Amino acid sequence: MRREVQRFALASIPSPLGALQVIHDGAGVLRALDFPEYEARLHRLLRLHYGVHGYTLAPKPAPRALESALDAFFAGDVEAIDSLVVRTGGTEFQRLVWAALRRIPASTTTTYGQLAAAIGRPDAIRAVGLANGANPVAIVVPCHRVIGSGGSLTGYGGGLERKRWLLAHERASVGHRRASA
Repeated sequence: MRREVQRFALASIPSPLGALQVIHDGAGVLRALDFPEYEARLHRLLRLHYGVHGYTLAPKPAPRALESALDAFFAGDVEAIDSLVVRTGGTEFQRLVWAALRRIPASTTTTYGQLAAAIGRPDAIRAVGLANGANPVAIVVPCHRVIGSGGSLTGYGGGLERKRWLLAHERASVGHRRASA
């Protein structure tokens, strides 16, 4: 059975971390988000999710709501991205892990073991790590909030400096909001 080719749009949005490559569909739903220097990885993940000939990309500006949510996140409203609709390919297990990632509150971190337990699969720590690494939607599906069991920063597809920045940005934004309340 031949699958229909998914037609996606590709936009570039500036951010304090550098340009973001934002892939969205015709309905404005976020499908992927990554950094330009990781374009090869982005295409590898898209091929995994949609097949070698299963998608096309055409330049098109991001929907205003999507761009506004990302702008607000970087301006300090770190919960602005929580309501963005995300639709990905991936296996049922990967989507389960990615949904659990979205439930981690901003400025909070968790470990792979805690994440595995949260999805009811406490022995699947390695599989959770692999699913985390295959996340095609950086920042919005916050894989940067997962750290090593000893509290160390572990790998991040966008680089450890970006992971460090994102965690500090969220802590400062949430801390400022609490202090103002």
